[in-house]
Amino acid sequence: MAATANGGDGPLSGVRVVELAGIGPGPFAAMLLADLGADVVRVDRPGGPGLGIDPASDLTNRNKRSVLVDLKADGGPATVLDLVERADVLIEGYRPGVAERLGVGPEQCLARNPRLVYGRMTGWGQDGPLAPTAGHDIGYIAVTGALGMIGPDPDGPPTVPANLVGDYAGGSLYLVVGVLAALTHARAHGAGQVVDAAIVDGTSHLTSMIHGMLAAGGWQDRRGVNLLDGGCPFYGTYETADGGHMAVGALEPQFYDAFVKLLGIDDATASARADLSRWPELKAAVAARFRTRTRDEWTAVFDGSDACVAPVLSLREAPAHPHLAARGTFVEHSGLTQPAPAPRFSATPAAVRRGPALPGADTAAVARDWSVPSLSEPAAPQESPA
Repeated sequence: MAATANGGDGPLSGVRVVELAGIGPGPFAAMLLADLGADVVRVDRPGGPGLGIDPASDLTNRNKRSVLVDLKADGGPATVLDLVERADVLIEGYRPGVAERLGVGPEQCLARNPRLVYGRMTGWGQDGPLAPTAGHDIGYIAVTGALGMIGPDPDGPPTVPANLVGDYAGGSLYLVVGVLAALTHARAHGAGQVVDAAIVDGTSHLTSMIHGMLAAGGWQDRRGVNLLDGGCPFYGTYETADGGHMAVGALEPQFYDAFVKLLGIDDATASARADLSRWPELKAAVAARFRTRTRDEWTAVFDGSDACVAPVLSLREAPAHPHLAARGTFVEHSGLTQPAPAPRFSATPAAVRRGPALPGADTAAVARDWSVPSLSEPAAPQESPA
C-alpha cells in the first residue's frame, strides 16, 4: 500500500517560483521544484489551458498555489510583473516570441528583477528553422534518434515510450537542472539569466553514452540488435504462462549464471551467451522456459536473487510492490495514490504538502503572502485540497 504523505519543507524552502500555466513538461518541472519546497505560484488563465485533465486530479499541480490572471487583459501583464519582482524563478512554455508579445518576456521580466532566473520550456528551442512550429514529444524524440533505437524488432516500427523520454526526461529534468544551476549563479553574482531548455537538446544529450558506443563500434545504428534495446537474449522482456511479463537484465557474467540456473537453462544452451550467432537460439530457449510458469510463480523463483529479473507491473500494481511499499515510493494524498517526491534528502526532506492546485483558488492568499495587491480574487474560487 502507498504510504501517507506528511510534512517536510524540502531544500528549496524560501525559493519563489512563478509558473505561467501550460501543459506537459513545464508544469512537471514546476511540480518538481514545488516538491522540493519552493513556493510555486501557477498563473492560470481564465477558462483553463484548453487541454488537460480534471484539475483536482492533475498531480503535476500538487504542492503549488494558483492565481487567475488574464495576460491578454488590461493590467494582466503588470500583475505578473508584480509577482516576478518578488520571485526567484519564472517558468514558461510558450512558443518563441509569445511571452514577449504578452509583455512578460525575458527583457521585461529581467528589467523588473535583474536576479530572476527565466526558464523557457519548448520542444524545438528558441531558435532554428522549426522553432516557431507546433510539435509534441513523439516528434522531438524522432528527430534526435532516440525514438528510432527503441523497440525489439529491427524490421518493425519503433516502440513509443509514452512521453517520458522527451517531455519529462529530455525536457522537464533538464529545465530543472538549468534553473537550479542559474539560481546558484544568481545568488553568487546577483545576475539572473535565461535558461533555454529544448526537448530536442535534452533528449539528444541523453543519448551520449549510445553515441560513444556507436563511435567505438559497440552499437549498431538500428534497433533490436544491441545489448540494451531488446536484441540481447538476457536483457529484455518475456511473456509468462498467464500473459504477464518478466524483465531480464542479467548482463554481467555472475548475474547471468544466477539467471540461467534459476530459469532452468541447460549448460549447453547457456553457453550461447558469448556467441552472437547463437543468440536467437538462446532467446528462444529463454522464452520457452518463461512460458511454463505464471508471472507470480517466476517472481517467487527469482525473489531475493542476483539474477536481475523483475515482474513487469502495471501502474496500478506498482505501489503494492513490496520494495516500493517498504520505501514509501508512492504516497496517498487528497485521495490520490501518487509517486512520492524524489530524490530524498537527509536534512531537508520533501513531501506532498498540498493536493493539486485548483485554478484561482489561492489568489487571495498569494496576494497577501507575496504583497501583490494587484491580484484580485476570482468569483467563487474553489479551495485547493490541503
